[in-house]
Amino acid sequence: MSIFVDRETKLVVQGITGRDGSFHTRQMMEYGTQVVAGVTPGKGGRRFEDAVPIFDTVADAVAETGADTSVIYVPPAFAIGAMFEAADAGVKLIVCITEGLAVIDMTKVLPFLQERGVRLIGPNCPGIISPGQSKVGIIPGNICAPGNIGLVSRSGTLTYEVVDQLTRHGLGQSTCVGIGGDPLIGTNFIDCLEAFENDPDTTGIVMLGEIGGTDEQQAAEYVRNHLTKPVVGFIAGQTAPPGRRMGHAGAIISGSSGTAAEKMAAFEDAGIGVMKRPVEVVDLLKARM
Repeated sequence: MSIFVDRETKLVVQGITGRDGSFHTRQMMEYGTQVVAGVTPGKGGRRFEDAVPIFDTVADAVAETGADTSVIYVPPAFAIGAMFEAADAGVKLIVCITEGLAVIDMTKVLPFLQERGVRLIGPNCPGIISPGQSKVGIIPGNICAPGNIGLVSRSGTLTYEVVDQLTRHGLGQSTCVGIGGDPLIGTNFIDCLEAFENDPDTTGIVMLGEIGGTDEQQAAEYVRNHLTKPVVGFIAGQTAPPGRRMGHAGAIISGSSGTAAEKMAAFEDAGIGVMKRPVEVVDLLKARM
């Protein structure tokens, strides 16, 4: 099985005619994702690659195609409106790839989505892939393989490195989720851990965190109290200096709770296998499964 997306997912691409949107739409289509519609205001009536109908609004796209999932490849100035529009049109899963969104704007979006029962992955994330089933976002399909390891990560490039390690050593993935590294995001570690625990085909879990905030500590507590499946984890930014943002907007140490050492200690206390380097993921998983 998988979590959040599968072969039945019907995808609408917001920003399908832009540079990033068009490139990644081709990648998703080649992977086998059901891309049923695209949205670019003013370009309704055209077709992308002579196959995907383009609409002026998400509401029109959903009404005509039954799209249930949206992926957003639009500039930051328009991404907030794109999320509002998708949720208002009845989409139940939104994957926002766009980075650079203001935190204050996210404080308005998240309650709006929650009231409508809409799941958001992101923003500022690589998206989600259920290998062999559906790819929504920018995670490279060629490094993934179908299998039983669930992966959730705050970092995009770290996701790719660890997935490649898993695949090279015969450990395929049920679903890989990049939740994003902004201070305010939609889907968090605990949401994914719960879904993986409830997925009968996921037998092991990899959690990739980074400095800043307390999400990893909360996730570790959740693992301690609720998970029966083996979990291994890694914290990026182990040598980062306090008070300096490292990559993601949320990756900044303020006080002691955001340090790599504190997060790794929380992992160990919860029984999570801790990687010192990403290359250790395979051996740690095999030792616990």
